[in-house]
Amino acid sequence: MARTNGVRVAIVGLGFGEEFVPLYLRHPDIDYVAICDANEARVAEVGDKFGVARRHTHIEDVLAGDEYDAVHVLTPVSFHAEHVCAVLASGKHCASAVPMATTIEDVERIIAAQQRAQKNYMMMETSVYTREFLYVKHLRDEGTLGPLTFLRGAHIQDLEGYPSYWRGYPPMHYITHALSPLLALAETHASKVHCLGSGELRPDLRGRFPNTFPLETALFRLYQSPLAAEVTMSFFQTARSYMESFAVYGERQGFEWEQLDHEGSVLFTLQPLQPGRHGRTASSTRVHTPDFAEHLPREIARFTRAVPYDESDAQRSFRFGGGHGGSHPHLVHEFVRSIVEGRPPAVDATTAANWTVPGICAHASALRDGELITIPAFA
Repeated sequence: MARTNGVRVAIVGLGFGEEFVPLYLRHPDIDYVAICDANEARVAEVGDKFGVARRHTHIEDVLAGDEYDAVHVLTPVSFHAEHVCAVLASGKHCASAVPMATTIEDVERIIAAQQRAQKNYMMMETSVYTREFLYVKHLRDEGTLGPLTFLRGAHIQDLEGYPSYWRGYPPMHYITHALSPLLALAETHASKVHCLGSGELRPDLRGRFPNTFPLETALFRLYQSPLAAEVTMSFFQTARSYMESFAVYGERQGFEWEQLDHEGSVLFTLQPLQPGRHGRTASSTRVHTPDFAEHLPREIARFTRAVPYDESDAQRSFRFGGGHGGSHPHLVHEFVRSIVEGRPPAVDATTAANWTVPGICAHASALRDGELITIPAFA
């Protein structure tokens, strides 16, 4: 088979994975794309929808031989560690959906597998490529926020009706969407945690996990920093619409993610103390954040928003893009370019570990009624 200079990628897991197929197909540094899922009907449906010829129903077929340079793993959480280690052991670069793993032992397995293989591993954390995060990072880099004072993250989502393997899932084991943007903005990792569980899971929502909490809330101390960060996670029995959000407060400005869809985030600016007054007031402005699509190749830049996929083809004129705050094209671009440029990706194995393990430790604290847990660091 003739080889071009492009990256050859296989996408494994076509539930959420379908969202990434067109992005790889359109990326200018990709040679070709394959898809894989245990559900043969789904493979046929997605393959026909996007015109993908290379199709598999077993990950073992993807990993055998040298037909592919990289694999994007989007299988259920319980398979992440197993599949990622297998991809790396086969000599291929690996991107993986979050979380990295659900035990510290599996996190360490992945780090060791990456070091042995000397191939790229990237945890595809959406929250650090959303338009909101990129906007706040820009404010931080410009210095307009001032020194940071406090950070808060939340992920509230109702999972009733989802596949049975989600029943009783410890909320903090999926912490990365809420914690990663905080650690990225503070440019450090979490060193200690107190966490409390709240509420009681109904018997029909309990599963194989040692967890009885529908909600967990934690307070983290950040490493070599005066900062604390608060994170709340819930997957059941919490009356709130879906939310993945963060808030950052500095000495000059603060940012809060929008509370309801389409109302806009809020930027607060602390005003000077007025003569004869007690306390400073803060002005507030609704912010509709830009896409930062200029950071992307033109072939995929427009998919930071939901747009017609292919207006020239009636069968493919459906709307596509915009998922998770416009982050998906940024994730694909970073993973692909890290391979092309021969460098570690932004969210490499050690970064992913430092964003994942705090949640594992937080759940351990919740099981001990808030006992202080020291969080291991990875470097």
